[in-house]
Amino acid sequence: MSFKHRLPSIAAALWWGSMSTIGFLVVPLLFKHLPTPAMAGQMAAHLFTAQTWLSVACGMLLLLASRDRGESVLLPWARSALGFVLAGVLLALLAEFGVSPRIVARENLKLWHAVGSAMYLAQWACAGVVLWKCLGSSSEAAPASNSPGGTGR
Repeated sequence: MSFKHRLPSIAAALWWGSMSTIGFLVVPLLFKHLPTPAMAGQMAAHLFTAQTWLSVACGMLLLLASRDRGESVLLPWARSALGFVLAGVLLALLAEFGVSPRIVARENLKLWHAVGSAMYLAQWACAGVVLWKCLGSSSEAAPASNSPGGTGR
């Protein structure tokens, strides 16, 4: 398979993997190991902003890779995944520009932190579905011959 056909799987893996690492490993470690919750919160805000832009970039790559050049028909993986790509990117942008400023301003912190966490989890699920669809599609397109005399991959 060519790089062009692998690009959606790579972008989806980067999106889901980075969200998993930042949200479920790095940020909890910040709150455990930095001296104050305020310091951890400031660093987490920077990481979540970086994650937003990485999510948008991966989403744009997925949108660009959703059809062959000059074709109007979506590629097989994109038919079922495009809605999740759009939802994930929208959630990232809403969290960045709608929720994050309220958390930084410490405005009803408990409520907005819960909303932001729910949106992050929903975005993570969207990225996971996209990854699943991309990987499923690439395995369907791969050669089926893994027999001893076959060429395999």
